[in-house]
Amino acid sequence: MNDILEFWYDFASTYSYPAAMRVEREATAAGLRVEWKPFLLGPIFQRQLGTHDSPFNLNPVRGRYMWRDVERLCAADGIPFRRPSVMPRNSVLAARVGLIGIDEGWIAPYSRALFTANFAEDRDIGEAAVVADVLDGIGLPGGELVARATSADERPRLRKQTEHAEKLGLFGAPSFIRRGELFFGGDRLAQALAWRG
Repeated sequence: MNDILEFWYDFASTYSYPAAMRVEREATAAGLRVEWKPFLLGPIFQRQLGTHDSPFNLNPVRGRYMWRDVERLCAADGIPFRRPSVMPRNSVLAARVGLIGIDEGWIAPYSRALFTANFAEDRDIGEAAVVADVLDGIGLPGGELVARATSADERPRLRKQTEHAEKLGLFGAPSFIRRGELFFGGDRLAQALAWRG
């Protein structure tokens, strides 16, 4: 599988959750390899919209629809869902750890477990103890990885990843890039998989 699907997501993004739970399965069936790309929407929203907050919080009507929509999507895919008591949660640490996961080959199971913690178990993924526990749960040294992710050497990586996402034209999550073409939204996954360029 030399053909690649880039999957860009924020761990705090509601629509990224169901996408993360199915992207690898569907990409593999299409003969593609997924490159998992965690980044932060907050800084992009700040530069593009003048706020760090989610558009779903800024527009309550849209927010109510989104929660029901995500509930339907998860039910249709058999994915557990429990509306988080805080939205959006701080996803900085989760994403920093994810970048290490890319290097070491455990980004996919980590991402699914972290999304489950946030959107099925209502756990605060901004807390170091929660992220460490999620890592421990998939057989990784949670405390050690959280410490590495917050070290001076690792901290700049997430800023660079987010700046790169913005340069690629990303404005929301999930987003997919296939052969240089950007597809925004989980409902565009099939189109991204079929794209030949």
